[in-house]
Amino acid sequence: MQLCLLMIRLKMSQRKERRGIHVDQSELHCNKGCGYYGNAAWQGLCSKCWREEYQRARQKQIQEDWALAEKLQREEEVAYASIQGAQSQPQAQPQASLAPFSKFEEKKTNEKTRKVTTVKKFFSPSSRTAPKKENQEGKTPSPSISRQSSIETDRVSRDFVDFLKTLHKPGREVHKQSRAFIEIMANKKDLSADELSECVQDFYQNLSDRLMTHFKGSSERVERVMDEVEKYIMTRLYKSVFCPETTDDEEKDLATQNRIRALHWVDIQMLCVPVDEEIPEVSDNVVKAITDVIEMDSKRVPRDKLACITRCSKHIFSAIKITKSEPASADDFLPTLIYIVLKANPPRLQSNIQYITRFCNPSRLMTGEDGYYFTNLCCAVAFIEKLDAQSLNLDPEDFERYMSGQASPRRPEADSGWPQVDPPTGSAASSPALSQVYQNLDLLSGLGSRQDRVLEGVQSLQRDLITWQESVEREVQEILEKYPLEIRLPTPSAIDSDNVENDRLPPPLTPQVFAG
Repeated sequence: MQLCLLMIRLKMSQRKERRGIHVDQSELHCNKGCGYYGNAAWQGLCSKCWREEYQRARQKQIQEDWALAEKLQREEEVAYASIQGAQSQPQAQPQASLAPFSKFEEKKTNEKTRKVTTVKKFFSPSSRTAPKKENQEGKTPSPSISRQSSIETDRVSRDFVDFLKTLHKPGREVHKQSRAFIEIMANKKDLSADELSECVQDFYQNLSDRLMTHFKGSSERVERVMDEVEKYIMTRLYKSVFCPETTDDEEKDLATQNRIRALHWVDIQMLCVPVDEEIPEVSDNVVKAITDVIEMDSKRVPRDKLACITRCSKHIFSAIKITKSEPASADDFLPTLIYIVLKANPPRLQSNIQYITRFCNPSRLMTGEDGYYFTNLCCAVAFIEKLDAQSLNLDPEDFERYMSGQASPRRPEADSGWPQVDPPTGSAASSPALSQVYQNLDLLSGLGSRQDRVLEGVQSLQRDLITWQESVEREVQEILEKYPLEIRLPTPSAIDSDNVENDRLPPPLTPQVFAG
């Protein structure tokens, strides 16, 4: 992220009245001065200028690799000729003649292993070796996730076909080209992330040029078609191109997440965020902004991820406008965005930023509000990664203690208790951090007294329950003594003992035996 810091040159200016984060809006644009928004992943260039630089560097590398391959081929031919000449001569000193050749063979093998790999990668057909069994087992998605992905893919495919039907003949050509491209990319999984990005961006550019010719320069219609193409292609390729194994995106995600967790103590006053969360409407906008930036990870299409960033940014502007009762400025927006990112700690933040950078339609990142908000998000992430004591106007020792968890500006150390302090005066009163500390101490003192009252009420209730239980037991015992319980067993009797007309009944039948 050094390049991002050099690009945006975030400046923390300390003023008597207010400290803030400032960035020159002109420094958000491409370093080559083309007017488009730059990006840290592209060394401060826009996507157009970066692709031109990448193509030049790639061609140069290919030429160098070919030259190296030809040089090694010539050396191999010379070595082979020398071996043939040595075999035709008397073998007086075999060891002396073979030793230099062995050294040459070892050198040649090292050169090939180290440098010729690039030539093979660019000029040999793509083939992917089967991953290890344990890796397959470790990365196999759950059935529910696979089922959900399949349903979403089918839905996007149907929507794409329905959209292309409205274009008639060009729609059939777009569908054919898109399906062919997906099949090609399925066999190119061994490429690096930059090479995958280059393939996708080349497809975007070629298809856009064809559509521009067909629609006779109607850029709005072309952009609409390209949005649908991006949605269809990236939904189908999402699993293979998001956070690929050839990158360190996952390690960066963990590092950023741990960094944000360590900065949990940074509050609004330290960043000079012009937002009052005591206002219900402002608090709702803050919650919505946090929800939107977290929701970004659930989207599969770069355009949808950008839409989450845009919605988050608009909620931030709304919160600032309500708090200040005036439109927000860029100097207000960036600190608030940093605060939102710290509060949200979005999952896989670096992977999502890289995914958007590599595979989004470049026109969205170069211009418009989507590109502006995305560039500011990159600035916010870069600032968080390089945040230090000077940025927050803190003592370096205090900053390190806060980062390590030994202390926090929201509470004193564990072994010092809750000291009774007087309100700040003088220079201490002008420090937002110290003012927040004293305010929190007052709140804690009030909470302590409330806790004491609650404990007294709990003890009183417990005593009342014990007394009530004893009184109930006494009353039950008195009633039992006054009215003892007598259990009378019933006397046994015949079944028909209560029948008064038994005398009138005929005598019972006597069984008779007949001789056979």
